[in-house]
Amino acid sequence: MGSTDPKKYRRPSADRKPGQTEPGRISRRGWKRPNDSGWNRKNLRTAGSPAPQDVHEEVMHTVRASGGKPSDKKTVEQKAETRNSVLRVIFAVISISLQVGLIIVAFAYLNNNEWMSLITRILAFVLVVGIYSQYKTVSMRTPWIVLIMFYPIAGVTFYLLVGLSGATRTMRRRYSAVDAELFPMIPQEQGTVLREERENRDAAAISRYLTKYSHFPVYGNSDVTYYGDTRQALEAQVEELKKAEHFIFLEYYAIEDKESFHKLLEVMVEKAATGIEVRVFYDDLGSSGFINTDFIDKMRRLGIACRVFNPMGPILNVFLNNRDHRKVMIVDGKVAFTGGYNLANEYFNVTHPYGHWKDSGVKICGEAVKNFTAMFLEMWNAVRPDDGDDRNYGRYFPDQPDLPDARGFVQPFADSPIDNEPVGENVYLSIIEKAQNYVWFITPYLIITEEMIHTMGLAAKRGIDVRIITPGIPDKKVIYSVTRSYYNTLTRNGVKIYEYTPGFCHSKVCVSDDRMAVCGTINLDYRSLYHHFEDACFFADCPAVLDVRRDVESVIAVSRDVTDYYTTGRGALMRAGQAFLRMFATLL
Repeated sequence: MGSTDPKKYRRPSADRKPGQTEPGRISRRGWKRPNDSGWNRKNLRTAGSPAPQDVHEEVMHTVRASGGKPSDKKTVEQKAETRNSVLRVIFAVISISLQVGLIIVAFAYLNNNEWMSLITRILAFVLVVGIYSQYKTVSMRTPWIVLIMFYPIAGVTFYLLVGLSGATRTMRRRYSAVDAELFPMIPQEQGTVLREERENRDAAAISRYLTKYSHFPVYGNSDVTYYGDTRQALEAQVEELKKAEHFIFLEYYAIEDKESFHKLLEVMVEKAATGIEVRVFYDDLGSSGFINTDFIDKMRRLGIACRVFNPMGPILNVFLNNRDHRKVMIVDGKVAFTGGYNLANEYFNVTHPYGHWKDSGVKICGEAVKNFTAMFLEMWNAVRPDDGDDRNYGRYFPDQPDLPDARGFVQPFADSPIDNEPVGENVYLSIIEKAQNYVWFITPYLIITEEMIHTMGLAAKRGIDVRIITPGIPDKKVIYSVTRSYYNTLTRNGVKIYEYTPGFCHSKVCVSDDRMAVCGTINLDYRSLYHHFEDACFFADCPAVLDVRRDVESVIAVSRDVTDYYTTGRGALMRAGQAFLRMFATLL
């Protein structure tokens, strides 16, 4: 487990008030980036694939033979690829915005007609009543009601395009068809359920919920290794890839075609050359700042199957608001990794755009890996109707060996915007409600529902030690402002807030009472809890739970306690801009 050395980073000055901007903080361009040279070439050859020298000239070009020390330089090709990818997304956003604008203008023009105006107002009224009666949190309903009441034409248009679930009927049918074949591969073993009921009834209650509503069972005979240092996690991933014999699956929100990803890619290319099945799946929007669509062809030329989730295009599509935020690697159905980190240099502190990047992850071995395999195959096979689907799922669910040292209970689970069940939020709420001594969170963003605020505050009032650690250096200033707007509401009820002084904490972890923990991709914000495809691992009574606690303690040790400042100081006063943004936080 990694730790952070506070001596390496600038601490707040003594004459500076809490909450003020850190003087002389690390600039976005103040740290050198790795150079873009070539990897050491290895003799990789696959039947029908390019000669080794051609392969490495194309993709293995980012680490210096002299040791791969950081540099700010990028190759012309890399700069062009990144620029083209970003421009493609900007073009798509502009195009979609123009289409939305035309729709609003058309509605406004037709609204000049007395009958059309009446129809619009009736539709707005019906939508407001419908939204008010929805089985959703008040925080999700109120912004839409306000927007539609004050700006009926724009409000109705935006709600029909964004407010409704992004999943079309066709999309739901596609996922349901895949799930009907996959979920029978991961039946719940009743012996594990009964043992969990006896040994940890609180964890058993959460497991029952997850099994029923996310359809992913709980397992014994599984081992969890926690990594508080992403560099250690990446090295562990490389070592597991070297052991691959049958298949390798990667699913990541963001991939940067540079040093950190190349550590995995080099091994994957070697494995693909021996006939092992290798697949890479990434989100188009999440990776848009790093790679472009040529990345797919590049992977295929290397013998790696590659698909992209929900490509950004210039045509209006209500599903574009839903992204694949998952981060999973699976090897042979026997080992899996997940956590908060993507496969980009900043996540491993190769570059430092926001100071020290704090992230975490877990390695799962044993029976519980089946859940991750099912998650990956669901997304891979449901994402596009014209892609070839798997026909034999059984070969990806091998029998697992007994793990005599395995302890506790492990339950990887997925959260999907398609089923209208906020699984991630409900797991967090359940852990808070069942806490007897403490419950701690690390999250990069804090934009939460009234139910979450109430549950945290009530836990603190009954004597539970509730703590939340957020970044000290933000990656998105507007979102950071909204995050801080929640501090006073929480601190005045007894919740303790810390800001990670060395930089940006991107971990998504929760730990409670030395008995239960969650590590995965689910932030404490609306996008993660309601709009994105997410994954996480719930584990109880495992040694890794204590590893999570120790890691959170090490983060708190180098963080600034802002509880008092936001309870009674100037920070207790919410600015008008923050109040406005918070009103529409569900749309951010």
